Amino acid sequence: MTVTAVTRASAGSAALAAVHAARAAELDDLEDWVGRDPAARAARAAEVEQEAVADGDPVSRMRARLIQADAAERSGDLRAAAKEMWLINEWAHEHGNRYLIARSHLLLGRTFRNLGDVAALLEHAVAAVEALEDSVPARRRLPYVVKYADALTETGSIDAARERYQQAEELARHSTDIRDQIMVLNNHAYAEYLAGEPDRAWAVVQRMCTTAVAGGHRLDPNDLDTVASVQIALGQHAEAEQTVLAAIGGYPDGPQEADSLPEFLLTLAVTRRLQGDLAAAQHTLDACRDQCEAHEHGEILVRVMQEQAELHGAAGDYERAFAEHKRFHAAEREVLSAAREAQARNRQALFEVNEARQEAERFREQARRDPLTGLRNRRYVDEQLPGLIEQTLRTGDSLWAALLDLDHFKQVNDRCTHEAGDRVLIDVARLLTEMEPSAGFAARLGGEEFLLVITGMDGSQATEYLDRVRAAVADHPWGPVTGELPVTVSIGADAVAPGAGQAELLARADAQLYAAKRAGRNRVCVGFGLTSTHA
Repeated sequence: MTVTAVTRASAGSAALAAVHAARAAELDDLEDWVGRDPAARAARAAEVEQEAVADGDPVSRMRARLIQADAAERSGDLRAAAKEMWLINEWAHEHGNRYLIARSHLLLGRTFRNLGDVAALLEHAVAAVEALEDSVPARRRLPYVVKYADALTETGSIDAARERYQQAEELARHSTDIRDQIMVLNNHAYAEYLAGEPDRAWAVVQRMCTTAVAGGHRLDPNDLDTVASVQIALGQHAEAEQTVLAAIGGYPDGPQEADSLPEFLLTLAVTRRLQGDLAAAQHTLDACRDQCEAHEHGEILVRVMQEQAELHGAAGDYERAFAEHKRFHAAEREVLSAAREAQARNRQALFEVNEARQEAERFREQARRDPLTGLRNRRYVDEQLPGLIEQTLRTGDSLWAALLDLDHFKQVNDRCTHEAGDRVLIDVARLLTEMEPSAGFAARLGGEEFLLVITGMDGSQATEYLDRVRAAVADHPWGPVTGELPVTVSIGADAVAPGAGQAELLARADAQLYAAKRAGRNRVCVGFGLTSTHA
């Protein structure tokens, strides 16, 4: 290649790397985007997916698909979303992408939470945090720790949750975006409120307000809704009214959910009733009802009926309060029944997705196993060994490939039976499994040839270990299977060398195996670069 060609190739690689980096940054933004236009978010993610396919960027492609699954789950398409999340989780495990492992667990946790399974929520939250690498920047790690704390809150472990919120606060201090600190404090305050600790919640709210003022940040409506909830719990009704009015005044600024405005209006109606301003409370409640009916917020509309009954009672109109209370209970039962039916359908859908996933996992596992012996097969070796070699060369550890071949195996098939030959292969595989090194694996490559991959041993240790394997085969009581025919193995092994790949490593091990056969069989030959030893 000419100097000009090398320069052009280098420039092309740099340009492609810049494209990938810009795409990764955009995907960061899309993952963080929880705005009011999920369709636009999903559409852009679909475009990014196609762009990533076009220039060979598989990680970005999977990230874009996960964003689309997130949007689908938020819009209610649980079955398709959960299936996609599991598929991406499996892809991430197969390719060792810990960020996508973490991200998919995070979203799966929310899926289970929406089904009411808080135990599964916590399990996925823990898996998400554990999957993150230490190199992940503090700001990217932050949402995972917060969601873990939220999960602990929902499972009743508020003390453990407080520790995680504290950890999240430390992470947020590394962020240049003040909203990260506000998010942590808002979630912590709401957790204390849910735990029935309004005084603790108020202390966190005050820290949140102080942080916002110091950073020149205005609390968004969702933050203010938390403040108002705590104020109501403390009996600060007038203050809560002003807080909710500020939230409504800030709407729709910020990343609000679709039902935020009617929720704010309902809270405002409650604060006005508690202060005795029943006319203003009724006017606000009517506005909330109009919002619910216009946008089909059925669950909030049921709570509107409950508040209407409270208003009638506060006005002394107990007959209308009783009638409205009956309507409320009837509607509540209907909503709960519909919710249970929807939850049952969603659980069944998720169960079917899990069943399909587990079945696919079984098929994948079977495809990587030798059907006769149960050992790993050539496909597994081709998938795993290159990565182990790369890791070994990067870390400076040792890795050995040892080829084992049964001596005179054709005589077993010819003089005994093929069934006896299969029995020998199965018993040898069992011996290899029993002696399999903890940090390696055994495989059957085909016929009477096996492979042992060994890590963490020096030359003398590898030689000693392989000779124990050889002896175990030779000393096994073969009489019931082969009669007077002995069963032995020849073993050739070599260590990975700088710049070597799988093909070269196995070729060098095969050369040592040939040397063992030539030297009389039932022995071990181990190569050390240009030298070898016989056992």
